[in-house]
Amino acid sequence: MSPLFVPGPVDVAPEVLAAQAKPMLPHRSKEFETIFHRAEGKVRKLFFTESRVFLGTHSGTGMQETGIRCLVQESVLSCINGAFSQRFYDVATLNGKQADKLEVTWGQAITPDLLADALKKKKYEAVTIVHNETSTGVMNPLKELAAVVHEVSPETLILVDAVSSFSGARIEVDAWGLDFVLSSSQKAMALPPGLSFAATADRALEKAEKVDNRGWYFDLLRLEKHRIKNSTPMTPVVPLIYALDVQTDRIFEEGIEKRFERHAAMAKRMMEWAGEQGMKPFADENHLSMTVSAIENSHGWDIGELNNFLIQRGMRIANGYGVLKGKTYRIAHMGEIQMEDIENLISAIEEFMGS
Repeated sequence: MSPLFVPGPVDVAPEVLAAQAKPMLPHRSKEFETIFHRAEGKVRKLFFTESRVFLGTHSGTGMQETGIRCLVQESVLSCINGAFSQRFYDVATLNGKQADKLEVTWGQAITPDLLADALKKKKYEAVTIVHNETSTGVMNPLKELAAVVHEVSPETLILVDAVSSFSGARIEVDAWGLDFVLSSSQKAMALPPGLSFAATADRALEKAEKVDNRGWYFDLLRLEKHRIKNSTPMTPVVPLIYALDVQTDRIFEEGIEKRFERHAAMAKRMMEWAGEQGMKPFADENHLSMTVSAIENSHGWDIGELNNFLIQRGMRIANGYGVLKGKTYRIAHMGEIQMEDIENLISAIEEFMGS
């Protein structure tokens, strides 16, 4: 397997890919419902929740829209510190919601004090937070932010985008009081693209009952009606459910705590190396991501040229995102990536530096 050090799609283990080749089953059959039920239960354990997880036939952005359409009638506060938290805001406004911004400079984290001040000024139905801002390498202090919401505005729902952190960093949905936490298959879960997850608390469903124009495809109440029958309203991506069933077993075989430790160790190693080369993280050093390192391109590398060099060695990294293209480069260390892969990448980059 040639390592992909990009923040999705990531490498997928051969046995997980092979699981998708199993014969199709009718999605209303008892055989498929058994697999669906088993897979959903294991994903709940990864979210540390006893409630429910919806399995969507779309990317994480679809679950952003699900949360906005179903859990906000009018007002939402969007915490913005990068491209994907901006997208959450854009989804809200394009769905006709009254969205306010709590915005900080890219590379900085949303702090509890900032959030507390914003919530004291105005009451919101929901607040949106991106746990791990893939564009900047910032991991927001989700546990502490959730505590602030519960203290200052307990009726406000907490909607979290955990697309690039779920299963690579700890997210305790129940213990932290999170209402709606979404993610995708193609990042730290190390599955092919096309499947999304949304851990959803009871009070979120209670709120959805009072929200108009939830639509059909993204309606949480419709999804719940079918989930309790171990199914979905629409045809699910059957091969990806097969793959999810296999991959969750592999995750638990590794051990979820060991998985978190592995991701943290790779992040630490990557940033130590960058520092040795005179390069700084783009993100606030107190809030570094465990799954993707965004590093300032202080040496002025042509990232495309660097990638061409790496591709010849079976590797690939990511350029900076959007306005950060060329100014930063991103190295994802999530999913199937191991420390040995990180060391091989470092050696290859050092070879490029000496060429």
